[in-house]
Amino acid sequence: MLLCIDCGNTNTVFSIWDGEAWLCTLRTSTHHSRTADAYFTWFSTLLNHYKIDPQIDDVIISSTVPRVVFNLRVFCDRFFNLRPLVVGKPDCLLPHDPRVDFGTGVGPDRLANAAGAYDRHGGDCVVVDFGTATNFDVVADDGAYVGGVIAPGVNLSLEALALGAAALPHVDITQPDKVIGTNTVACIQSGVFWGYVGLIEGITSRIKAEYGKPMKVIGTGGLAPLFAQGEVLFDTVEDDLTMYGLTVIHKYNKDNNPP
Repeated sequence: MLLCIDCGNTNTVFSIWDGEAWLCTLRTSTHHSRTADAYFTWFSTLLNHYKIDPQIDDVIISSTVPRVVFNLRVFCDRFFNLRPLVVGKPDCLLPHDPRVDFGTGVGPDRLANAAGAYDRHGGDCVVVDFGTATNFDVVADDGAYVGGVIAPGVNLSLEALALGAAALPHVDITQPDKVIGTNTVACIQSGVFWGYVGLIEGITSRIKAEYGKPMKVIGTGGLAPLFAQGEVLFDTVEDDLTMYGLTVIHKYNKDNNPP
């Protein structure tokens, strides 16, 4: 079985893929100081709780936080006797090489999104990924990542507002009943929610106009279902797109770079 690890700036996700479906998905906060032993204690405890006893044969890692990769490598080596495949490293092949400015590094999560989107939808699409940042990933008709947009994430914007304005509280994001808020919390929720609806609509429409061809818009990430409520922002929402993309990249390496 394949263990997929996606390490973002805020959360790290572990998912086990049996070749056809996900057996489980586990989530923890990202800390660069977490040791291999701490990862294993957390991981094994949750597997025992869910009564899952998988035989891990391979591991693939996507990490936007370089400092955590070392301990994840040690985790894989010590407890599974495996050398993980790390997206973005020279020995990790990609189904389609990105076409961006020379010398530009592309986040491994964006490469995974492109691989997953192309495998499921065939390209000519925009992936809107809600994470610490809100990323717009453009996938060409041949599956290559060809650029995108990075905007501040929803929760990051809420935290910045609470920190920068002493009189304003931190609130949870939700879809308000009305645009015009009649109290402070409702005003903030309306501004953030409808502000991001406008951001998504505006950026995706400009991407489509510049791209010049019909495109599918795919929402992913934790807040994608929230922004899909009652608004025609996405053609589809796929919570597992990044993790599925890791399975696609892993299979490509197995088929084209055998041990």
